[in-house]
Amino acid sequence: MHTFTIIVLGALLFCGRAQVQCQQFEPSGSVSNEEYERIMELRPFAVELLRQFGNITQTDLDLLVDNRLPSQQDLLCLADMAQLMSGLSSLSYWALRSKCDSRTLEIQFNFFEITVIDSWGSIPSGILYGNLIDMGNYDECIKINKATADNNHAIRGKYCFATISLRVSLKIAVCFPATCSADMMDTFISRIANGLLNVNITKNIVSEDTCKTAEREPFDGVTILIIVILSVFAAAMILATLCDYFLYVDQSKLPTVVKAFSARVNSRALFRLVEPKSNPNVIDCLHGLRCMSLIWVIFGHQYLLGLSSPKTNYVNLLSWSRTFFANVITHGFFSVDTFFFVSGLLLVMIALRSLEKTKGKMNIPLMYLHRYLRLTPVLAVAIPMYMKLLPLMSDGPINDSVTFGDFDYCKKTWFWSLLYIQNYATPDTCLAHSWYLAVDMQLYLLSPIFLIALYKWGKKAAAGIFVFMLLLSACLFSTMMTNKYQFYLEKGGMSEEALRKIYHATHTHAAPWLIGLLCGYFLHLNRHRTFKLNHILIWVGWLVSLALLFASLFSLYPATQSGAAPLTTLEQAAYYTFSRIAWPLALCWVVFACMKGYGGMADGFLSSPIWQPLSRLSYSAYIFHVYIQLVNGKRVRSLTYLSNYDMMLSFWGSFGFTVLMAYVMYIILEAPLGVLEGSLMPKAKPKPKPVVAKEVSIEESPTAPEMEKATVTPHYDEGSTKL
Repeated sequence: MHTFTIIVLGALLFCGRAQVQCQQFEPSGSVSNEEYERIMELRPFAVELLRQFGNITQTDLDLLVDNRLPSQQDLLCLADMAQLMSGLSSLSYWALRSKCDSRTLEIQFNFFEITVIDSWGSIPSGILYGNLIDMGNYDECIKINKATADNNHAIRGKYCFATISLRVSLKIAVCFPATCSADMMDTFISRIANGLLNVNITKNIVSEDTCKTAEREPFDGVTILIIVILSVFAAAMILATLCDYFLYVDQSKLPTVVKAFSARVNSRALFRLVEPKSNPNVIDCLHGLRCMSLIWVIFGHQYLLGLSSPKTNYVNLLSWSRTFFANVITHGFFSVDTFFFVSGLLLVMIALRSLEKTKGKMNIPLMYLHRYLRLTPVLAVAIPMYMKLLPLMSDGPINDSVTFGDFDYCKKTWFWSLLYIQNYATPDTCLAHSWYLAVDMQLYLLSPIFLIALYKWGKKAAAGIFVFMLLLSACLFSTMMTNKYQFYLEKGGMSEEALRKIYHATHTHAAPWLIGLLCGYFLHLNRHRTFKLNHILIWVGWLVSLALLFASLFSLYPATQSGAAPLTTLEQAAYYTFSRIAWPLALCWVVFACMKGYGGMADGFLSSPIWQPLSRLSYSAYIFHVYIQLVNGKRVRSLTYLSNYDMMLSFWGSFGFTVLMAYVMYIILEAPLGVLEGSLMPKAKPKPKPVVAKEVSIEESPTAPEMEKATVTPHYDEGSTKL
């Protein structure tokens, strides 16, 4: 469950779990007083370790290894535990009060044992409120480093989670010597739990996957390579910027390489604001649509990752899922449909204008090459960053529970991502959110068929495209009905198979892209026409558009309420199919109204120049926003409170650092390579009228002023808003 659509299921999946917990914790008696009292017996967990094993000797510890010969690691563990227990048993009150930096060996030794036990978790407080985890003190445990009495080796801390499964599963942090395996920890903890609860708990209490120590593996070749690559690009940016400032007073004489890597030049282009309506070849409102969709994506992913981190009040998830606001999160996949709509719209408007000027000539190989070079370098750098650099920046006790896919998959599937076929080639996607790039690239590869058809056959081709869109929608509907795929379940989630078939598949996103294509074709045909609409038609247009948008977002709200009948497969398939058509149809009116002067406040908001810099950063922001969110999420050391306000606090922190990181990657990587790629493309032959050539140009998420100059082959890149 890796992609943005799982927000639809992710929140409800957790809510389903919370509902089970609520039912378990209700005062009606599903957890009896006797059971609760037994759970409370676990509170002095670390103290019980000292009570049972405080006076134990090496010989006694050997008896803990049942029915097998102890390994060398077991012997080391037992020896370290003997020293630990010996130090704890001799603990005195004055030693507890002594400072850490005391020079007395006894105080230092006692402080070490205190640290080991002090870092343990206890019974979670607020079990009836849904809190089933106590994380102890992670840093206190892993920073333990105490030489043994004979200086033979150092005892280091090993932080793990012990899962005690009673009526509910409690996760309690424990700290043992690093020489102890999970099996040995099971042995100690089971003795404690059995003695406290009088139940037979034997194995699988501690999983080695939850254990962490301070030891880190040395950098491998891939880690060193990505650090070197980023360092080289950063050094080139710094050097070019210094040359720009101190060697070239006349900016018109800047060499191409200096101009490509100069942070001054690229920042000037990035933050250049253009007044709305000042260029007839720019659809200003698309900047706002793109940025709002990007924010929605990041906001939804923040909720998804936030829900996977430990909360003090998981029981509130069920009530949260029934709120009106929750539908904005669970239906966040419409933000992706907005991207596809904008992509199709800009593609056809740019391409048809160019085809008219070149009399139907299209250099398709160069078009594909430009697109590939435009997107791939940033993605190619992001893959090793997620795989190798992210773990170095996100160390924490819940590192493995806050995930957005398994980046270990990158070791064997990275090339599918660079070929943009990962949504079909493998279920083990390298970067989970890169599925969007694959779908977008595949639609782009098919685009010449539609563009040539529209250029040659006009309205007949448009009608054919509309019918084709309906057939693809029928295919989506039939797939869900035939396979009984579910996407909106209160207790459960979308299966991996359903995820690939009805969300990652390219044809399932063709409807918004094709509707954007048809909308762009309509706007292209009527680009010089003035529409005189009366107030009634304008109001009807906006009311219908808003009705479609709100119906797509909130029509399933009644189904989330308590006592509502579960949605049938037919209902889910109908909603999932028709909403993919209704949403882009509503956007058609928004774009049309804003372009033709009927946008009002919506046009003023979406066309505001303030969106332009973020719109140019949108690609890097999309690629790296999950990186920032995982760094923040995996570093959590304590429980957090679930509320919309707290989620928004987390979102704005992640969003701010996402924009900062996107800017850095844009300045050192995306913009320089974009300029160099543009300079290497074949140049246009001289035209009698330069203004004609300029109309063909594409603003390539502007990286430098020269990106606005005409090129011989039109670059069909919907990544901008300029026509």
